Amino acid sequence: MRISSSRREEDFEINVISLIDVMLTLLMFFVMTTTFVQHSSMKVTLPEASTSEQSRDDQALTVMIDADGRFYIDNNEVLNPGIDTLKEALLRVAGDDRTRPVVLRADARTQHQAVITAMDALGQLGFERLSLATTPSKPADSK
Repeated sequence: MRISSSRREEDFEINVISLIDVMLTLLMFFVMTTTFVQHSSMKVTLPEASTSEQSRDDQALTVMIDADGRFYIDNNEVLNPGIDTLKEALLRVAGDDRTRPVVLRADARTQHQAVITAMDALGQLGFERLSLATTPSKPADSK
C-alpha cells in the first residue's frame, strides 16, 4: 500500500513590489546626484581680428552663441531662440543693472542673424557697453 504525502504543490510566488520600490529609489538617487554637462566647457571658435583690446572684466555679462545659433547667458542655455525669450533671460540674469558690460562671444560659423538678434535684444533692454570677443589673427608671412 502506498501512502501519499499530504503535501500539495503550492504555487511559487515572488513578491516584486518591494524590489520595484528599491529600484525606483535608486533611480531617483542617481538622477538627482548626476552631474550634468557644464556649458562652460563649450568650445566656441571665435572669429579673428588683427587688433584686439585686452579688457578683462569679471563682472561682465557673457552672451555666447554657438555654431547652431543657440544662445547661452552666463553658461545657461536659452531654450527658445526668439528675441522675447532672450530678453526675458537677460532681464533675469542682469536685473536692473544696465551699466554692466556685455561680452558677446559668437562662434565664427554662427549665422549673422543670430548675432544681430542678440545685439537687438541687448539694445532694446538698454545695454550700452557691448564688446565682441575675437581671437588675434595669425600674422601674414612676409616674403
